[in-house]
Amino acid sequence: MATRQVLLRTGDARDVATVDALMGAAFDPRYGEAWTRNQCLGVLAMPGVRLTLALVDDEPAGFAMVRSVADEAELLLLGVGPRFRRRGIATALLRAVIAEAQVTGIADLHLEVRAGNAAVQLYTAQGFAKVGERRAYYRGKTGESFDAHTYRRAV
Repeated sequence: MATRQVLLRTGDARDVATVDALMGAAFDPRYGEAWTRNQCLGVLAMPGVRLTLALVDDEPAGFAMVRSVADEAELLLLGVGPRFRRRGIATALLRAVIAEAQVTGIADLHLEVRAGNAAVQLYTAQGFAKVGERRAYYRGKTGESFDAHTYRRAV
């Protein structure tokens, strides 16, 4: 399937079912990284939270959720459905997050990612550098634990 058009749009609580479906497809349950629908709703209700959806030919393909406080922001979630990977959608979402941070006066953008996650290549290509580690932060379905690495990018 050739990607013809990627559209990024702002989402809100009405899009939680879409985000939930994308997370279910994009995040391997082995690692325990996906949020529940109620967690997403709770975070979306907070001030400073922004949801961006990526649509390919009107079909939901990915999303990014960011929380901003004062002059800092954190990329909370970023996911792309398996059928849409390797087409620049994650890069488009991340660049939109960075651009939004620039125009809103954010000084630093933070994120965390499971150690070994291939997404690290995307983050470092966009200027993020590793600044910390949380041992045994994620707990998968089987009880296995996985480290999280924290990254930062000056905006």
